[in-house]
Amino acid sequence: MSQYVESPEAAQVIENRSQLIDYFYQASKPREAWRLGTEYEMVGVSRRSGRAASYFGKRGIERLLYRLADSLGWEPVEEEGHVIALKGERANISLEPGAQLELSGEQCETIHCADQELRRHLQHLLAAADELELDFLNLGIQPISPLDDIQWIPKTRYHFMAPYMEQVGTLGHRMMKQTASIQVNFDFSTEADAMMKFRVGMGLVPIFMAMFANSPISDGSLNGFMTMRGHVWTDTDRRRSGLLPFAFSDRASFEDYVEYALNVPMYFIVRHGRWVDMTGVPFRRFLTEGHEGERATMEDWTQHLTTLFPEVRIKKYLELRCIDQQPLEFMLAVPALCKGIFYENDALWGAWDLVKKWSWEERVTAYLAAHRQALGVRVHGITLLDFAKELLSIAWEGLERHNQCNAAGGNETIYLERLREELWRGQCPAYGVVEKWMGEWNYDAKRLIEGTAYRLPEEEK
Repeated sequence: MSQYVESPEAAQVIENRSQLIDYFYQASKPREAWRLGTEYEMVGVSRRSGRAASYFGKRGIERLLYRLADSLGWEPVEEEGHVIALKGERANISLEPGAQLELSGEQCETIHCADQELRRHLQHLLAAADELELDFLNLGIQPISPLDDIQWIPKTRYHFMAPYMEQVGTLGHRMMKQTASIQVNFDFSTEADAMMKFRVGMGLVPIFMAMFANSPISDGSLNGFMTMRGHVWTDTDRRRSGLLPFAFSDRASFEDYVEYALNVPMYFIVRHGRWVDMTGVPFRRFLTEGHEGERATMEDWTQHLTTLFPEVRIKKYLELRCIDQQPLEFMLAVPALCKGIFYENDALWGAWDLVKKWSWEERVTAYLAAHRQALGVRVHGITLLDFAKELLSIAWEGLERHNQCNAAGGNETIYLERLREELWRGQCPAYGVVEKWMGEWNYDAKRLIEGTAYRLPEEEK
């Protein structure tokens, strides 16, 4: 099937701004309908060379997708005559511009559900990758291949986005082709609930980034950052990424987010199967003036919202976007932490208490410093490590209150146990990578690949 399929919103012309605000109101859900969805991006490499896996070729990512389609029974999605995604009944696999593989997981009520899905995904993925001598790494950035060695996948939107990225920042192509993150999607019940979660999420970004920093090596050497992936976003396109100051206003509303989105330039629209270049045109101008006889539709608005990249994003749900890809033992800690904080009201307010007194300047300073120093950054004389420990305790209590257990009787705090051990040792993943790179791996790319490639425990193979 084709990657782009028109929805009923394609015919719904936007007549006034209130439709854009109502878009968010209509996404509200009652508490009993809340779910979490997790997206895992992974960088693939050739096991032989350690270089970024190519999309094309006998051992490329397209061939991997064919194998996964067969083993999973999922439907291939084509664009420009090539498979660029797989569609399952409740989840999807897609590709980022540099052929990073992304699992967009099902909407789960519990982290136990997410656990089962992730392990099933890895079983299929690693079996198919092994046949092609590919490895997928538990890092937030391609560690060896320089940017120019990484192929673009054949996806039409990148014909517009790639040249535009070079006009608005210096690191946009790195973001597109080299980085990998974990993103968590969560629901809201009302506008007030959504904006509180938006504010808290934005406030916690420096802490989240420090806890899960995991991209200290790129282009074959230490890059000076604990989360290079985080740093890359600071000079990708500043109008559509980073922290948003209005989030910290007690009066922030859906209308404020609409105003922000209206001012951000678009990338494209699709009309009758034809992609139309809209780079540099703010949605506000398209809404008021149209373009070549075309008027803005609700589908254009939906697509536009997916091209905004703040650290916390609002669509039909909220999306936390600030976390590097992780080793297996920490992957489920990310949605578990989010559930414990954002789905328990006392925990949400407790998390806000940690950061509510930070000024805007302190937030920005901590955000930028966390890219290089991770847990060592200080705010009001307190390290992000200490903030992280307290945040973990808040989330732990939130999950205890939910007390949703698996078949063995363990509740969802089991997914935070390894993270707690790591923090109480004063560690984040990047610290360990740097230590091994300079120690037992001895600056050897092959050892780096072997040491960071995903491997399932023997009992799960």
